[in-house]
Amino acid sequence: MLTVSVYLAGAALIRAERNEMARNLQASPQWERIQRGWVTEDASADLTGFKSDERNFNISLWSPEANGVRYLKTLVYQLATSLGEADRERLRRIGNREFGDPLTVRVDGEPVCLDYLQAVLELGFIRRRLGLDRARVLEIGAGYGRTCHAMLSNHDLAEYWIVDLTNTLRISREYLRAVLDDADFAKVRFVDVRDIDQVVGAERFDLCVNIHSFTEMTPETVRDYLDLIDEKCAAFYVKNPVGKFLDPRLDGHFKGHEAVEEALRTGPLRRVLDIFDEQAVASAVPEFVTAYQPGDGWDCVAHDRALPWSYFWQALYENGGG
Repeated sequence: MLTVSVYLAGAALIRAERNEMARNLQASPQWERIQRGWVTEDASADLTGFKSDERNFNISLWSPEANGVRYLKTLVYQLATSLGEADRERLRRIGNREFGDPLTVRVDGEPVCLDYLQAVLELGFIRRRLGLDRARVLEIGAGYGRTCHAMLSNHDLAEYWIVDLTNTLRISREYLRAVLDDADFAKVRFVDVRDIDQVVGAERFDLCVNIHSFTEMTPETVRDYLDLIDEKCAAFYVKNPVGKFLDPRLDGHFKGHEAVEEALRTGPLRRVLDIFDEQAVASAVPEFVTAYQPGDGWDCVAHDRALPWSYFWQALYENGGG
């Protein structure tokens, strides 16, 4: 009789433990909410397109719309941790990179943002073919001035001229005043595009730089600038897209239809392509190399994909005519 009682007590204990385990293995409050809102009872009824909707964004991927900063920081982290030592040294030489409160990750104990990661990669590409010490540099469309900041922090340039639109020029002037020391800031000359004759009448430049702005100008304006580069510069570095995209999933066309139409009419390369198709991008590269050649006497001495973007290309040209 005692044996039966012990057996029954043991069985009851096992059932209790199993019931407790079953309770413990139920969905968490977080997943109860997910099942009510997104991964519902009828979520499997039609799996057409599910990998790009809220069902999969709760199962496998993070929603790009809700997690853009997380994806951006992941991109920055991956790029920063893959830098070679020469590029890491270039980055360390650039002080005051945190001015303006950029989105950063920490690598080697330092804050790193995407803008300056690109700057050191661009600078490394140029330096493999071209010396910069005591060089006179002209940049057309400098944004807020990160390329100027990177070059002056890494090389003893003679001068750095920036040609830009009035409002953008104000931003780069104030930014560079804040991040450069007095000696380097004194090397920078800011030229409003309305005063382009200052460049025409200046001494010859060792290098001209254009990064992601020719693609936003009219084809006629780009041609005028290329003619100016042909006349005044010994070398030219360019980094721009190889074409245009129309997929609204990439940016939501958030600036409106008119802005999309304007973008399709600008730049020397206006062919629409799948910018995440490797073969489509590669097929557009020869046209890129030709379109940005300043003149007949110029040679393209190097060109390559411009990381991290799939459809940006970079090229360095040298003026063989003098």
